[in-house]
Amino acid sequence: MIRLIEDNDPTSFEKLKLLYPHASNAFIIGITGSPGVGKSTLIDALITQFRELDKKVAILAVDPSSPFSGGAILGDRIRMQRHATDEKVFIRSMASRGQKGGLSRATKDAVVVFSAMGYEIIIIETVGAGQAEFDIANIAHSIGIVTSPGAGDGIQAVKAGILETGDIFIVNKSDKLDADASVHQLNMMIEMRKSSKTNWKAQVLKTIAQNGTGVKEVADAFLSHFDFMKNNNLIDQKRNAMEKSYFNSLLKDLILEKLFLYMKNSEACKKIEKEIQSGSMDPLSAAEFLVNKLIVFKNNE
Repeated sequence: MIRLIEDNDPTSFEKLKLLYPHASNAFIIGITGSPGVGKSTLIDALITQFRELDKKVAILAVDPSSPFSGGAILGDRIRMQRHATDEKVFIRSMASRGQKGGLSRATKDAVVVFSAMGYEIIIIETVGAGQAEFDIANIAHSIGIVTSPGAGDGIQAVKAGILETGDIFIVNKSDKLDADASVHQLNMMIEMRKSSKTNWKAQVLKTIAQNGTGVKEVADAFLSHFDFMKNNNLIDQKRNAMEKSYFNSLLKDLILEKLFLYMKNSEACKKIEKEIQSGSMDPLSAAEFLVNKLIVFKNNE
């Protein structure tokens, strides 16, 4: 099903519509952070903690896409292979396909599939580009931001505004020097950020994901945040926001698909393309002309 989604197979859309009513019970966790801070190793350790609670876990590791083939490196899935034989763990790498927020619509579609298939916890690891990782807030209940000592991630987070989206901050590789200083810095930044509408107090935790130190506390913190949302009637509010975001992304994609299909088969578009190539019309005027033509066509209908 996920392969059909990634291939943009027309049948996947109809199947998603059938699955959607059954896709509302999963706890979705987003993990983001700069490259090299140990996100994949941390997620690997989190899988172990959630499986000890007998939770059925799905992982979506969103890798950077090749600008030429659209493919991804899939390195994150390789780092989690010790769980490959566990029938209650499903690990899937997906290409970001150049999305600025670090997530493609295919990722959101895949979450629907996993939730409908009964996975209780879905962890999404984003590309880790840092500056543009806001899209994860539109798809996950809880956001974990991973940093490492001395990497300057705290300052970068403030510049990017990512600090506002985080529910749990993890200082990984905390056996390094300056780990306590990083924790202190993040706590100060959290105190200075805008007050949360939910009254949830963001936590800062230290881990050494490589040997599992502190990972149980991180897993407990995520579960506590989910309980906090349920106990404060925030789940429906979050679900409504997620559905609105999903609707908007679907709308944009479907409109573009229809537009490009029209352009592919339109003689007027082919004529405009030739005029651009010959230099008799500039691309700006051509785009404006085509959009106006489409709007007039739709209004006449």
